[in-house]
Amino acid sequence: MHLSELLQRKKCLFSFEIFPPKKVSDMEAVYQLTASLRQLHPDFISITCGAGGSAIGDNLTAKIACYIKKEHNIEPLAHLTCVNSSRESVEEVLAYLKAHHIDNVLALRGDRIQDSTATDFVHASDLVSLIRQKGGFYVAAACHPEGHPESRSRTENIRYLQEKVEAGASHLISQLFFDNEVFYRFADEVRAAHMTIPVEAGIMPIVNKHLVERIVSLCGATVPAKFSSILSRFEDDPAALFDAGIDYATEQIMDLLSFGVPGIHLYTMNNATVAERMTKNIAGALQGVNDDRTHRAVVC
Repeated sequence: MHLSELLQRKKCLFSFEIFPPKKVSDMEAVYQLTASLRQLHPDFISITCGAGGSAIGDNLTAKIACYIKKEHNIEPLAHLTCVNSSRESVEEVLAYLKAHHIDNVLALRGDRIQDSTATDFVHASDLVSLIRQKGGFYVAAACHPEGHPESRSRTENIRYLQEKVEAGASHLISQLFFDNEVFYRFADEVRAAHMTIPVEAGIMPIVNKHLVERIVSLCGATVPAKFSSILSRFEDDPAALFDAGIDYATEQIMDLLSFGVPGIHLYTMNNATVAERMTKNIAGALQGVNDDRTHRAVVC
């Protein structure tokens, strides 16, 4: 089932992201995680790329996607990277997905590996084009509300996003952010550029200080004063910080629902407890949005 069908049924989707283990021998932990997530009834589960940031690592992603669909009857969104891969290796992964009836792919450039000799792909839009040529897939792409780390300006950030949409991306999922005003500004820029596809908001509950520091160093997400104060106040109390992180993310989502986002994509960090707490906190509001005949998503 293409995610477009789910979007036709609901005004706001709720989904999870998980990642593969570093070792195939640790797959059982992922299977147990997916069994727990199944009980929360997500609209879909995305699976990030395997180790290596190439099509070789992405094949483990594909296997988990197949497991989720076959064993749990949940639609998977398989991440696929391209910049360090040959066209042939990417086509092999796509053929595997198609053979196992995986209909949805999140097309990503991936992080460049030093000394990589792969030259078939330069941008994510190149991968989007290839997937569209193959046919049969619903293609999603990533977007960066605060601008891609390599973009020289917000204008350039939007231009590259337009290229992905023009290449055939039908759905966007945002990088995580901690300040909703950043997302709202980005939504305005998307609409001003005449892009009318759904933009899901990516939310990561920060439940420990180390995770905040790591995320900020990787993607440069802005940490608002309110959240910074929470970190300072509870940095020596892990349990309190966990609860505060859940509460902060809950407030973010409640505000985003009132804004009219067509989807919330929860970065679980493979923590079933985080997913369970967040689902419980927002279930009523999410159901209210989907039951409200007058509600209209505005970020699309």
